[in-house]
Amino acid sequence: MKRISGFLLHLLIAFAAVTTSATGQTVVKAKNTTLARPKLVVGIVVDQMRYDYLYRYYDKYKEGGLKRLMNEGFNCRNNHYHYALTVTAAGHSAVYTGALPAVNGIVGNDWYDKSKASNVYCTEDKTVATVGSSNVTVGKMSPRNLLTTTVTDQLRIATNFRSKTIGVAIKDRASILPAGHAANGAYWFDSKTGNFVTSTYYGNELPQWVQDYNNKKMPSEYLRRGWNTLLPIEQYTQSSPDDVPWEGTLSGAAKPIFPHELIGTAGDAFGVITTSPWGNTMTKEMAIAAIKGENMGKGKDTDFLAVSFSTPDRIGHAFGPNSVEQEDNYLKLDMEFADLFNFLDSWTGKGNYTVFLTADHGAMDVPAFWQEHKLPAGLMNPTTLTRTIVKSLNDAFGEGEYVQAFENYQLYLNNALLKEKKVSIEDVYKVLRETLIPVQGIADVINLTDIGRAPLNTYQLELYKNNINAKRSGDIQVIVQPGWFASSYGTGTDHGTPYNYDTHVPFLLYGWGVNKGETLRRTTIADIAPTISALLHILPPSGNVGNPVEEALKK
Repeated sequence: MKRISGFLLHLLIAFAAVTTSATGQTVVKAKNTTLARPKLVVGIVVDQMRYDYLYRYYDKYKEGGLKRLMNEGFNCRNNHYHYALTVTAAGHSAVYTGALPAVNGIVGNDWYDKSKASNVYCTEDKTVATVGSSNVTVGKMSPRNLLTTTVTDQLRIATNFRSKTIGVAIKDRASILPAGHAANGAYWFDSKTGNFVTSTYYGNELPQWVQDYNNKKMPSEYLRRGWNTLLPIEQYTQSSPDDVPWEGTLSGAAKPIFPHELIGTAGDAFGVITTSPWGNTMTKEMAIAAIKGENMGKGKDTDFLAVSFSTPDRIGHAFGPNSVEQEDNYLKLDMEFADLFNFLDSWTGKGNYTVFLTADHGAMDVPAFWQEHKLPAGLMNPTTLTRTIVKSLNDAFGEGEYVQAFENYQLYLNNALLKEKKVSIEDVYKVLRETLIPVQGIADVINLTDIGRAPLNTYQLELYKNNINAKRSGDIQVIVQPGWFASSYGTGTDHGTPYNYDTHVPFLLYGWGVNKGETLRRTTIADIAPTISALLHILPPSGNVGNPVEEALKK
């Protein structure tokens, strides 16, 4: 039998869709014209989750949490940040905008505004007020410093604002920036009062479901319980011993050892909880409360919950990636994920929601831990570094305040003083480069105002270019050596560099519209927002530079 031509096949299919009724009238069978979308998207960002945590503790993870995402979903195993200065605000913004800091404007957690001669916090907004707390400063926040739309904004636009988008996190920036400009709400934790709060940007009072959660006084209960290990401590074989000199301590503790008593301090009664796995528990509880309280995933249009787990970052900064504390944290976080996914199964029905999981940055191991094992690492004293910079400029150009701010390893120069003294930025750059290159721990110094001529390898040059925003970035960039960072403490870790331990983070997709599988081709954080946009059949965010991960999505 000859093969039917494509044209004839289409005719036969069209003919088959047409039938003749008993009265001789032609009847065309109705087709389903409703666009298929998931009922709910849940975006998860785990603060300071390095890629290796997926596999470092894999054998101890339970079924239903991270293993569910890895084994039943799609795993982008070579996923990296596409810019150099890897910090929380920039990371959350890049995930949800698909943009670069150069484009979305969130170049760091903080930056210096030369026009106002003042430091700027990423989500600060003095035009709004706190809602839900007597702490007047905690709620003066909004997404107004974010210069582009988010995938959550685009979903709101695409559904004529019928879709609900909510942000939940311990940190304000981790809730506000992902939720976007057009969010129905964003909620974060006030460690002074133990309440989840918002700002008048979103509304003049807390929704009843937030008030109900606050009224449970869970932070007080978790303080009382303290922090002990999930497993017998000898089973934490992926970690250093429990008591090592490079670990920090919690407030009121003499040593960094289990069990940890959780003791609040004056003016910050509940902050210590957020440096324990209970911070993850509260975040999960608030996420579920948001879905129930806002009836998310129950309407005709897709809803979007952006939830960030901030606690791993705080534990990492205090104890480091190789600590028993961090291992215990991830084993418990995995169980929180299992609880959340089981709830979603029952709420929307399994297969009716989509989840993605990533991180806002990774982290360096504690330099003292590396040094003990003969690996190249170290700390620079920030005070000594600043004094060296100031002295070199005073010696070269005379006394004066040449540096107005030092943020993100960037120097913001006093342009008025330079003009008065007839000194160019290039002149300053040459002096600083000659002064700082010999300093142990510094790899290079570049002139951000003339980065096209920077004597830097092409890979790193691209990452630093992607960070530069003309109105918000500094003039001179100090680049640290791999394994090094500036810190006044000899304990805990940090991040914010272009190196693999900071850039390589998970990107997992699971659920509605997602294939099972993995890829080792290099993907970037900028690919997350357009991938979710493609899955939802909506426009990517306004500043998007990424591409959908095609192989992850069902056709």
